[in-house]
Amino acid sequence: MSKTRTVNSKRSKHTFRQIPLIAVIAGIGMFFTLFPADCIAQGNLLVTPRRAVFEGSKRSMDLNLANTGRDTATYAISLVQIRMREDGGFETITEPDPGQRFADRFIRYFPRSVTLGPNEAQVVKLQLIRSNELETGEYRSHFYFRAIPKARPLGEEETVKDTTSISVRLTPVFGITLPVIIRNGPSTAKVNLSDLTLDITDKAGPRLKIVFNRSGNMSFFGDIVVDHISTGGIITRVGVANGVAVYTPNTIRRFQFNLNNLQGVDFRSGKLRVTYSAPSDVKPEKYAEAELILN
Repeated sequence: MSKTRTVNSKRSKHTFRQIPLIAVIAGIGMFFTLFPADCIAQGNLLVTPRRAVFEGSKRSMDLNLANTGRDTATYAISLVQIRMREDGGFETITEPDPGQRFADRFIRYFPRSVTLGPNEAQVVKLQLIRSNELETGEYRSHFYFRAIPKARPLGEEETVKDTTSISVRLTPVFGITLPVIIRNGPSTAKVNLSDLTLDITDKAGPRLKIVFNRSGNMSFFGDIVVDHISTGGIITRVGVANGVAVYTPNTIRRFQFNLNNLQGVDFRSGKLRVTYSAPSDVKPEKYAEAELILN
């Protein structure tokens, strides 16, 4: 039977200072890895940084938007509320869950919409307001950049060939979201990894499952690296997952991803060492580590 050994790590209050977080991509959005690690993209819209974090003395910041496409595009900008499920999925909500605080009433931003020509960029200004009303802990909302479909010119009508049938025209609307987070006061957050299991029967390759256990008043965001350690002590990096978040108020997140089935690595012996750390582009900090004994 596989055995799991876990090492806990406590966050200091400076853990998340200006850490760029991978954005939550809502609806049909998807993350394009061909772009730099500190930006997100959907369709032809490029946004950097990947999240907005107000912490310490920070009271303002900029979001940089760029149109990488060949056509002019207009985007409406709003703030929405999102719940993270245990499986890492997201749901739009209107009322906070117990222990969740929305950040929208403490954020001012301008403009509320942008029109960008091909290869054109614009800055969206963010400002923290009512900071004297903040309680200790974390507040979170999400900026939503929604593409506005082009209006059909007046007088342009579709030709109806069969008046006995109903014609339905679907216009896809693309959107991208990124979190805006306010942190006030010291952090009491902790995280550990548990319930590590490895499925080596998956056709896509070895699949590792992990449970994140979070406690305290703030969320976590970081990168996962998985090393296979053979019985002879040879260490091989077999998996990397960047930008894994566990948002408040969630105490559990279940995560799984495929490992690299590399030549010379025997997933039936040795052990796997899983490390959850702050992103590589900030001050290194190990949040948690666990080992899965293979046999």
